[in-house]
Amino acid sequence: MRLRLFQLFALAGLILLAGPLSAQDWVVPRTVDGKPDLQGIWSNATQTPMQRPEEFGDKGFLTETEARDQEQGWKDRITRYSQPSDPDRAPPTDGNTDAGYNGFWIDRGTDVIEINGQYRTSIVVDPSDGQIPYLEGFQSNALTNQLRAIPGVDPYDGHELRPLGERCLLAFGSSSGPPMLPVMYNNNYQIVQTPDHILIMVEMVHDARIIPLNKDRSEIHLNKWMGDSVGYWDGDVLVVETKNFNQYQSYRGSSPELLVTERFELIGQNKIRYSFTMDDDQSYQQPWTGEIAMNRRPDGDRMYEYACHEGNYAFPGILGGARRLEQQAAQADQ
Repeated sequence: MRLRLFQLFALAGLILLAGPLSAQDWVVPRTVDGKPDLQGIWSNATQTPMQRPEEFGDKGFLTETEARDQEQGWKDRITRYSQPSDPDRAPPTDGNTDAGYNGFWIDRGTDVIEINGQYRTSIVVDPSDGQIPYLEGFQSNALTNQLRAIPGVDPYDGHELRPLGERCLLAFGSSSGPPMLPVMYNNNYQIVQTPDHILIMVEMVHDARIIPLNKDRSEIHLNKWMGDSVGYWDGDVLVVETKNFNQYQSYRGSSPELLVTERFELIGQNKIRYSFTMDDDQSYQQPWTGEIAMNRRPDGDRMYEYACHEGNYAFPGILGGARRLEQQAAQADQ
């Protein structure tokens, strides 16, 4: 009997030790060719903003208590915005028709970005002030904005003048990347690896990035959607360099000279440190860098097709409405 009790106590001790030891002894899983296994479905959903809010000043990190308080505030706000709408409410008076979704549809998550125990106040980590270092007097280099600035051109004159997400060509807000940034919903990415390529399937607008590894860029100069990417492994970090973006693709006014360098580092069983550096001397005073945590989705999660074009009934209505307004204005002038 004493022997049996001793065995039970010993077993209990081993069970108690197993948890901490397994976390400390985690090793990077690898593919058959020895590279870190990044495969799976990941989410970069976060409420942490791109640039640091003024209230934080030079404070780059929150304490865990501060982070939890901020997350609770976000959850409370989401709960308020998700309440049923009053069907008898008065129409808006500010002319804003952009708010096409109520809180029920928005899914940006509630987490502060946490990487290695540090809770971020902004996605931008360099410069240290958490701000994008635009050139003094910066004006957007985006082709769409330049076309709209031509005298006599109206934002609704043609489809080329509308945003890419509105046209279902790329995901909204640089969700497709690069850089791959969180937006108001569908912040999921599926990574598939082979020894020669990385595939990143983006749930928003169902975009797919196919990145060749250890190859020179094609001599054929093509300005592709999502740019011309090449990748390589720097130790256990996947590095992807992208340039030659399509002339209509611009992140916050970046120019065609933009070079984006992304780094994917598996820092835990369920977390990738995703960083990106933006280098564009026509838009920024210096290269700047952001970091986001990509968290593994639970087993059983799936990627769903985002059938944007098939359901884009609003787009012909937008242009058709503009033509109707033109006709009414012409009739009023007669």
